[in-house]
Amino acid sequence: MIKRIILTILGLLLVIGVVAGVKVLQIRQMIAAGKHRTPPPAIVTTAKVQAQTWQTSLTTVGSLSAVQGVTIAAELPGKVVEIAFTAGTTVQKGALLVRFDTASERAQLSSAETAVALAKINLDRARDLVAKKSMSRSGQDTAEAKYKEALAKADEIRTIIEKKTIRAPFSGRLGIRQVNLGQILSSGDPVVELQTLDPIFVDFSLPQQDVVLVKQGFAVQVTTDMLPGEILTGTITAMNPGVDPATRNIKIQATVRNEDKKLRPGMFVKVAVLLPVQNRVLIVPATAVLYAPYGDSIFVVDEKTDEKTGKPGRVLRKQVIRTGVTRGDFVTVTTGLKEGETVVTTGVFKFRNGQQAIVDNTLAPEFKLKPELDNR
Repeated sequence: MIKRIILTILGLLLVIGVVAGVKVLQIRQMIAAGKHRTPPPAIVTTAKVQAQTWQTSLTTVGSLSAVQGVTIAAELPGKVVEIAFTAGTTVQKGALLVRFDTASERAQLSSAETAVALAKINLDRARDLVAKKSMSRSGQDTAEAKYKEALAKADEIRTIIEKKTIRAPFSGRLGIRQVNLGQILSSGDPVVELQTLDPIFVDFSLPQQDVVLVKQGFAVQVTTDMLPGEILTGTITAMNPGVDPATRNIKIQATVRNEDKKLRPGMFVKVAVLLPVQNRVLIVPATAVLYAPYGDSIFVVDEKTDEKTGKPGRVLRKQVIRTGVTRGDFVTVTTGLKEGETVVTTGVFKFRNGQQAIVDNTLAPEFKLKPELDNR
């Protein structure tokens, strides 16, 4: 019985040994085949590293504000009897917006004008009597004072009537109407918002170390996600004389044309202040850069002869670089590349260092400094 168990165990060990030997042999064969196996070459699109002269700029973010903007409000209390504007339309300076009830003031004005006429008659009569030496000079002075008092009273009533007739203080676009017919407004109650949209202000800040580089009159370029592909130009029109002690930034204001009225106050924009200095830079398509937290890199296509076959070929070399500013479809490279080198432009995340490559630019995208959005 014990002999049979021993033989069974020995048989199992023999089978396990045979299976293990076969597996080890297979693994060795696979390792040997892997050493001699070369992956297929990668098909890549490429572009040359270009050297160009770019105008230097300072980039920041800002917001838009109206050159003229106000919430028109009631200056005096009164009842709305006429609304002469349509919300959202453009009005000219002096256009009638709202009229209050002035029946009481007009009645008072009629009485005041009558008093003015009577005071004028008394003044003329006093002057005649003084000329004939039938009245003292003090009587004429009294008549003249009453005449001026009557004029002032009439002018006061006319001013009240005028203030109860609300007109546009400047040309611009109206907002949402905030009053209704028959509504009784108190002094200061809002009527409608009025803003001038062309031109428009761009308010932004720059660090104190950049203050010496910027001057009033410098050109700026404004872009916004609301208008993709469009670049609006303007000039710096005002700079605060002092630096904000909390942020150490200086506030700057530029004026930009807004003929199509597409820009609106309060919008967020990107601002580039163009400096007169021009620098020579190396540029590559932005899609060629493999961005990573530990450092950006790019794949350079090198010409290399195959050691086994002796045939010329191309090999990918991963190169660590440092990038600069971005403009359009391109980004500048400050270190790591030379002018004229060939780099991979698309699909860089799927390649590896030392991989063989085949260049095929048949379907390569076109890169532009000023790309245009195709809305078709």
